[in-house]
Amino acid sequence: MLELNDIHTFYGPIEALKGITLKVNQGEIVCLIGNNGAGKSTTLMTISGILKPKAGTISFIGSDISDMPPHSIVEMGISHVPEGRRIFPRLTVKENLEMGAYSVSRRLKTTPPIPPLARGGVGGVKSQFDKVYEMFPVLKEREKQMGGTLSGGEQQMLAISRALMSEPKLLLLDEPSLGLAPIIVSRIFKAIREINKEGVTILLVEQNAHAALNLSGRGYVLENGRIKMHGQGKDLLNSEEVKKAYLGE
Repeated sequence: MLELNDIHTFYGPIEALKGITLKVNQGEIVCLIGNNGAGKSTTLMTISGILKPKAGTISFIGSDISDMPPHSIVEMGISHVPEGRRIFPRLTVKENLEMGAYSVSRRLKTTPPIPPLARGGVGGVKSQFDKVYEMFPVLKEREKQMGGTLSGGEQQMLAISRALMSEPKLLLLDEPSLGLAPIIVSRIFKAIREINKEGVTILLVEQNAHAALNLSGRGYVLENGRIKMHGQGKDLLNSEEVKKAYLGE
């Protein structure tokens, strides 16, 4: 489904990704693990078009998306849940979700795009609302509440749900457990499994390497902008090198 081939991404003169090559097959959960500054978030931002690679190619379902703008990449079926959640704090929960459905309204050629969604007049969008509210019932309870007033865990649920509103084929998740209480982390990871079972392929960046490798079929280890190791999640969990560097064992 997704293939990165020899990707080089820069911040000004600083080379952050130094020839990243990886692939994600349809239906998989694949994780990226590594220390701070390894290039994990940069990889996701390069895939979603926020950053442009200076060299290399990114292919999604057979199409080269290396030079596409982010909104076109979303419309192709890739949604990105960024680190830090980045919800719209002055919009309500429902309005945040409507913004996530914007690309669906564009495909359906609704004009203007947002008001019909608020009325639930678009069948596909209404179905997505039902799905995310079933997954995270607290969002239904708080749909008129401003996003910025939610707890950290609720904001993460909202960020994931907003990404799902565009009906993605591939979901990019950047540090979904960051700063959350263990019970909320457990709920988030359970939701990730459910999303995958519904047919959404997932590329997960996560500093909780143990949880990420347990959840994922395959994993890549990034170090200083390069892929250092890759393999099955269970094999990486049992790797002495991974245990020592990332699992605290």
